[in-house]
Amino acid sequence: MAVLFALACCLCSAVNDFVFRLYARKTRSRGAYVLIIGLVWTLVFLFFTDWRVDSWGETLIWGIISGIFSVAANILLIEGMSDNDVGICSTIYRLNLVVVALWAFIVLGETVTTAKISGILFALAAVFMFFLDAPRGKRRGEVERGFYLVGLASLLRAGMGLSYKYAFLQGADRTGLLVINGVLWVIGGGLYILLKERNLGGKFSRKSWNYGTISGLLVCGIVLFMALALQHGDAAVVLPLAQMSFLGTCGLGILFLHEKLSLKKTVGIIAGVICILCMSLA
Repeated sequence: MAVLFALACCLCSAVNDFVFRLYARKTRSRGAYVLIIGLVWTLVFLFFTDWRVDSWGETLIWGIISGIFSVAANILLIEGMSDNDVGICSTIYRLNLVVVALWAFIVLGETVTTAKISGILFALAAVFMFFLDAPRGKRRGEVERGFYLVGLASLLRAGMGLSYKYAFLQGADRTGLLVINGVLWVIGGGLYILLKERNLGGKFSRKSWNYGTISGLLVCGIVLFMALALQHGDAAVVLPLAQMSFLGTCGLGILFLHEKLSLKKTVGIIAGVICILCMSLA
């Protein structure tokens, strides 16, 4: 059952990244999209929240911290997808576990293993191959901008993962944390509209509501199936499977958006797979 739940989580992640790309490829409000996702996310997890827990102080603090990392990471991911293939963006974003490993080496004093070093090197190789595959001329500048945005999104996603780790070590409530994360998405999306997109007028189109609702439900599916997979199986099996979602996203991009699968891009994706496998063996 654990493998099935992990694959369901992987499928939700792959489809959600693809929906991000579908939304980002046209000029639509990023803020409205994020706000609607957060609204769906919050409403769903409110039903599962136990209000009798004693750790609301820790839950609130770490919920805000992780929520800021989460909403910032996903806004940058959506912006980065405007100029890049969805498969490349999804692969780079999922390599955030390398940053977590480096943090564990430097700050937490965890053991430096050959597998982890190999994973880091393969991650660098993946990104390098994607840069080599970037087109020439004016289009190259747009693609590189997307790389930088997605790379920064990956760093922030790692910050979210680390903040989750510290939150649960201090006894924060898991469901309450997710509710607060959803509220931060609502706030973050609203601030993005007001500060970047300037006003609320015309931002909440039918497309924004449709895509936002779908993504919101997919995000809830990701969290639910991940929790069920970890409940029924070992993290060493579940987490690598869940992280492989970029393979599905890449396939969807090729099938529906007619994105090209060049040799360099293929090598980069394979390097990403090996990176995750190395990290799971560490």
